[in-house]
Amino acid sequence: MQEAELHDLSDDADYAASQQEGSASMMRCDSSKLSTSSETEGAEIVYLKDNVAIHPTQYAFERISGRLKLIKQGSALFMTWIPYKRQSTNAKLSEKDRNLYTIRAVPFADVRSIRRHTPALGWQYIIVVLSSGLAFPPLYFYNGGVREFLTTIKQHVFLVRSVEDTNVFLLNDFQNPLQRTLSSLELPRAVPIPSMPSAPVLPRESTSHENQERTDVGISDLFRESHGNGFRPLERRKSNQSDDYSHKPSDDAEGVAVQSPVAPDPVEFDKLSLVWGKPRQPPLGLEEWATFLDSEGRVVDSKALRKRIFYGGIEHKLRKEVWAILLGHHTYESTYAERKHQRSIKKTEYETIKSQWQSISPAQAKRFTKFRERKGLIEKDVVRTDRSLSFYDGDDNPNVNLLRDILLTYSFYNFDLGYCQGMSDLLSPILLVMEDESESFWCFVALMECLGPNFNRDQSGMHSQLFALSKLVELLDNPLHNHFKQNDCLNYFFCFRWMLIQFKRELEYEKTMRLWEVLWTHYLSEHLHLYLSVAILKRYRGKIIGEQMDFDTLIRFINELSGRIDLDATLRDAEALCICAGERGADCIPPGTPPSLPVDNGLLYSQQDEVL
Repeated sequence: MQEAELHDLSDDADYAASQQEGSASMMRCDSSKLSTSSETEGAEIVYLKDNVAIHPTQYAFERISGRLKLIKQGSALFMTWIPYKRQSTNAKLSEKDRNLYTIRAVPFADVRSIRRHTPALGWQYIIVVLSSGLAFPPLYFYNGGVREFLTTIKQHVFLVRSVEDTNVFLLNDFQNPLQRTLSSLELPRAVPIPSMPSAPVLPRESTSHENQERTDVGISDLFRESHGNGFRPLERRKSNQSDDYSHKPSDDAEGVAVQSPVAPDPVEFDKLSLVWGKPRQPPLGLEEWATFLDSEGRVVDSKALRKRIFYGGIEHKLRKEVWAILLGHHTYESTYAERKHQRSIKKTEYETIKSQWQSISPAQAKRFTKFRERKGLIEKDVVRTDRSLSFYDGDDNPNVNLLRDILLTYSFYNFDLGYCQGMSDLLSPILLVMEDESESFWCFVALMECLGPNFNRDQSGMHSQLFALSKLVELLDNPLHNHFKQNDCLNYFFCFRWMLIQFKRELEYEKTMRLWEVLWTHYLSEHLHLYLSVAILKRYRGKIIGEQMDFDTLIRFINELSGRIDLDATLRDAEALCICAGERGADCIPPGTPPSLPVDNGLLYSQQDEVL
């Protein structure tokens, strides 16, 4: 392998806004000292950039803007990002939120790599990855400045461009450049643990060119039917969905002194005996369902209905009607007549969208690379999705063709997201239950409003879930957390598939449907799947710790659990953990973490690495 190229940033191009606004908002002060009394004596600002933002949710209008600085103190270089006190966007940023999202004086000695994203359309952003394998949220440069940021860093820190990916810059790469290059390739390329030669799956579109160049290095079984890419969890500050926070905010001064994160206090599990083992109920049947409706078909008490489904699920013959309501395709307040009318309108709308890709001629397709790639990937995936079920079994199965048609139509409905591997797994049970193409499509659309961030290009959805899971394990089982820390497993990649497709490949098909309808109630939490993950890990903690499982061993062990998870018992455990964690548990989960309920106002910001 050729030697990595040093400090070559010549091919970096800033976003057009930087050319329009110039460098007025960036200040280079190589010799001036920091003037504020709160900052340590002898520190100097070597880079300053305003209007650098993070996106705590998938909605652009909720972005949080702030000021990014590089600060030199002695021979050390630090990075800070401080959100503005008054936001010009619609972000509801309390003083506590400011402290949760603030990045305070991170030393570059603790930084492993920086990934630069330069989309054809949209804003440049970077992802800073720490040596621990965790990463900060993507930092979006709304006014350009990425080139200056990297150029400034290379003046003070040893910087190596990865030979495998020219958009990845490795820091402090002294001892073993080859190993660092292989192990530190940014999020989509490799697992960030130096001792691990493996790469778990990433939810993204795959082109034929990428598939040829990609090397499988040992963890293809993480997502058995998919090609693997790497992934890093997102280092986000803990915050709650509500305005109530159980921890005290940190000092708001822009100090240089490094602040170590404070671990949450472990929950005392003697409380679990009060709620553990709460019995599950039989599934909701037709007669009982009727008691929740008025004479015109409205749900009288949605909370009581959700609680009932949470504890028992739904009989299969009733799922078609209830799933459409749970997913939000129909509202709880809708009548029989209104639901019938909506089905008619939505069917026409679906056919209109479907006709867009059906009308593409072979000559057009030859000149439409993105369409060909998406269509080819969908066709490849649907023929291996749940073919053991009679509903999808056999050659020329019309239901397999429906899977293909719905997914292709969705790729035109949501141009920005398109199709990513794993979506066919999420659609399959919906089509089996709804047995109607249009209704299945709109229920899938509703589901993707919550789970769509799992497939974001910047990986924010998966980042925040794995980060939240690590914090919940730290809160609810500190010895297990310490084991993962000692064995370089804090990235929680071994739980990646659980998050991505909601345990679809871990449970029998009927149990998967039962779990999903429980999760869709959002009864105790929008994020019960995270507590479910903690419950599974806790059930096997003795084996995991006793056998000193490292990452590769954990991957194999977790995969071997497929089909062996006791769903009812695990749901009881998850309920107990959720209740006992309380507000401290909610504080571990960043706002907007999937599958958060969608917001009706505002548009999703586009997936900017690629456009249809």
